[in-house]
Amino acid sequence: MAGASRGVGRGLAQALGEGGATVVVTARSSETGPRTEMRGEAIEDTARMVDLAGGRGHHYLCDHRSERATDEMVHWVLRRFGRIDVTACAVWGGNEGFDGERFADGTPWGTPFWRRSAEPYLALMQAGPLPALLLARAVAPAMVAARSGLLALVSFGTDDAYLGDVYYDAAKAATNRLAFALGQELGPHGVTALGLSPGAVATERAREIGRDGPGSETPLYAGRALAALAADPDVAARAGQVLHVGDLASRYGFTDVDGGRPGRLHVEA
Repeated sequence: MAGASRGVGRGLAQALGEGGATVVVTARSSETGPRTEMRGEAIEDTARMVDLAGGRGHHYLCDHRSERATDEMVHWVLRRFGRIDVTACAVWGGNEGFDGERFADGTPWGTPFWRRSAEPYLALMQAGPLPALLLARAVAPAMVAARSGLLALVSFGTDDAYLGDVYYDAAKAATNRLAFALGQELGPHGVTALGLSPGAVATERAREIGRDGPGSETPLYAGRALAALAADPDVAARAGQVLHVGDLASRYGFTDVDGGRPGRLHVEA
């Protein structure tokens, strides 16, 4: 599970642990090294959560923006465990320094793109779509050789409406299109690639800035969606699609931590 020191990635790892899976948790934040934004969460915490959920958690410090680091991590996993059945990329560094109203450079959310530097555009592409591509590239050979596997890219649905910021919208759309393209290339080899779109998630950061109100869902809700997809023998029929967690809850019957089923989040145009 890439990008699983906190947020949705942590929920994905924990939910697979509920099913008894062996889960390798990867990210940049570790108890023994640097942590993004000096935050408290770390990969070791998530690995322990996997254990407590009933699985077997392992952690590996990895900067997923680096092709070499990502390749080395995947090679380590294959040497240690022999195969990779499910891979998910929840890497997203685009909110680092964002306080809910302004980006790290002080620019308010929704500022017209022509009044901003273009540098944040590249930064957001490196914060999400690039790590997703590097991870897919690294795990594909083993999955293709085995003619099986599920690859999920966590993003946000861009099919309903504009997301409110040119750079953010473009990064999420790029990840979704990447899921589609990977689905086309991997499908003939028995590997299913797809996109997974949570709604308004009450992540650690969202709670800190007060964006965890009614209708939000826990990271575990998205994790249970991934676990349901991994257990579906017909998941290949979903290749290339961007699947919304709320829709999957209705289809597969899982619930959030409180027993509820938050529906798909529709963005206002």
